[in-house]
Amino acid sequence: MSKSDMSTETNSANQHLSERLSSTFMLVLIFGVFFAFTMLNNALFSGARIDLTENKLYTLTLGTRDLIAEIDEPIKFRFFFSQRASEDLTALRAYARRVQELLEEYQALAGGSIDLEIIDPEPFSEEEDLAAQFGLQSVPVNNAGDELYFGLVGTNSVDDQLIISFFQPEKEEFLEYDISRIIHQLSSSRKPKVGLLSSLKIQGDINMSTFQTTPAWVVIDQLTQQYEVVDVAMDATELPRDMQLLIIVHPKSLADATLFAIDQFAMAGGRVLLFVDPLAEMERPPPGAMPTEPASNFSLLSNWGMQLRVDTVLADSAAALNVGGSNGQSVRHLGILGLSAENFNSDDVSLASLESINVTTSGILDMVGRPESRIDILIQSSENAMPMASTKFQSLADPEQLLKTFVPTGERYTIAARISGKAVTAFPEGVEVETVPEAVPEAVPETVPEAQVEGQGQVESTRDIQLHQAVLTGTDKLNVIVVADTDILTDRLWVQVQNFFGQTIASPWANNGDFVLNSVDNLLGGSELISIRSRGRFSRPFTVVESLRLAAQSKYQKSADTLQRELEETDAQLNEVESSQSDQNLFALSPEQEQAITQFQDEKLRIRKQLRDVRHQLDKDIEGLGATLKLINIIVLPLLLVLGIYAMRYTRGMRISG
Repeated sequence: MSKSDMSTETNSANQHLSERLSSTFMLVLIFGVFFAFTMLNNALFSGARIDLTENKLYTLTLGTRDLIAEIDEPIKFRFFFSQRASEDLTALRAYARRVQELLEEYQALAGGSIDLEIIDPEPFSEEEDLAAQFGLQSVPVNNAGDELYFGLVGTNSVDDQLIISFFQPEKEEFLEYDISRIIHQLSSSRKPKVGLLSSLKIQGDINMSTFQTTPAWVVIDQLTQQYEVVDVAMDATELPRDMQLLIIVHPKSLADATLFAIDQFAMAGGRVLLFVDPLAEMERPPPGAMPTEPASNFSLLSNWGMQLRVDTVLADSAAALNVGGSNGQSVRHLGILGLSAENFNSDDVSLASLESINVTTSGILDMVGRPESRIDILIQSSENAMPMASTKFQSLADPEQLLKTFVPTGERYTIAARISGKAVTAFPEGVEVETVPEAVPEAVPETVPEAQVEGQGQVESTRDIQLHQAVLTGTDKLNVIVVADTDILTDRLWVQVQNFFGQTIASPWANNGDFVLNSVDNLLGGSELISIRSRGRFSRPFTVVESLRLAAQSKYQKSADTLQRELEETDAQLNEVESSQSDQNLFALSPEQEQAITQFQDEKLRIRKQLRDVRHQLDKDIEGLGATLKLINIIVLPLLLVLGIYAMRYTRGMRISG
């Protein structure tokens, strides 16, 4: 070997050694920089966080931040999640991690005002007993009897307690709202005061024919359990102090003084939940009694930008419920509607996760003028609806008569809406209130003769006209929910009440009560809670995979449906031939009959085999799609990455050697 060759080999070896040392040095340098950055971050920026999720799932809204800033006394959160029982529930564990991280974000932002405790209630442990004691819901997960807890308990310094019995993944968009609602309620020193103004006997009554008391409607019982409900007279000129929400049910012919008090309450930021009705079923007079005006009238509603369509009832064939007809047969009643999720505004928290709401002879809400306020539709009809005169429903004997004149307009009509934002007073000049002062007899001394006592206290009544000037002429914090039906509150449309050993048990079968409670809860939340709308979902579905799966399913579904119909027809023909033979002639079939039965049986086996093949092919295609995706994720992508790295090294080596 020549000296030049040895020199070249030596230079090459030195070059390779230099490259290896350089690579090793770079790895050590990168590791050192990463380690130093991690230590520096933990030391200086331990509280700093960056939310890189698309919908900013871990960034609390401004409303939540305001609520946390207003916490006066510490709040304790106990988050229960069963780790061992959820080992095989990957999706639920991911959602539980999302909930825990969001709670930790609350704790970090509160700066000591929120104490968070993470509890794993293992079977037969004190933690499991504690979860059951708080009333959290347990879910069985296997045949061994293991139960899973996934809930939250919030308490304050005076031992008030609120819970989320089980975090439902379907309500993920409202996760922040549910947690913030607990903070808002635990921060309040007492139950919120709710006023109730109603022309209906919603709080119970006395039956004058039997002298028996009728109980309050279930929805009122539920409200009184959570809030301080106070009665407001129909002729009230002043509303109770410290009242945060006014519920108005079926207002009729309210005096200007009462309307003025309600107007000023709304202008001052008070919340209003309004139920109006063109035909209140619960106000129908008994036979022989004097008829009454069944429609609501509330002039302030038009001042807020909406009005109830006069003498009009909503008819909807798509949502109509079946009732008994005049001939005993079941018939759809176009005025009794069972509304489902497709009729709801799913983005509003008052309707979150609700499935069904029933209404009867509901009205229609229309937007009037050009209101400055914002109007959000909460509940609306289907497109198979039309307005009908309320007179058709007042003395309706046969619901089938409504179908004869029903012609859907293709328009969707508003049943419930939220009105928020700006509004002006309906009484810019104030209102005159006529008052009659009562005569109060003075105390009579014992020494006064009886002759002087005669006529004492007979003070002549004087009328005093008082002009109440409007204190507030406008607001930008109007918050009203209006529902065009009062029967939505009645027990018969959503709950079954039973007496169980002296205890009243209410079993709901629709979500009417949930809607009312959600609306009250949301309205009482103030501007902070109201500003917290639905957030994005944590789980990200594989939309491409789902579309491919649906395409594969539709490809074979038509063949499967055809084969299923052929199978049913063959079964029917085979049963017809076999049933035509009596037991005595069962063994005396003609050759033609035997041949027909054999053909039908062979045809049945052939169709069943084809049907199995079609379904197996569908499963095979879906499994093949999954295998292809796994192959891409596990092998192809890493292989492409490795090839890319080698290509970069090869290019670099070519540049060095060149």
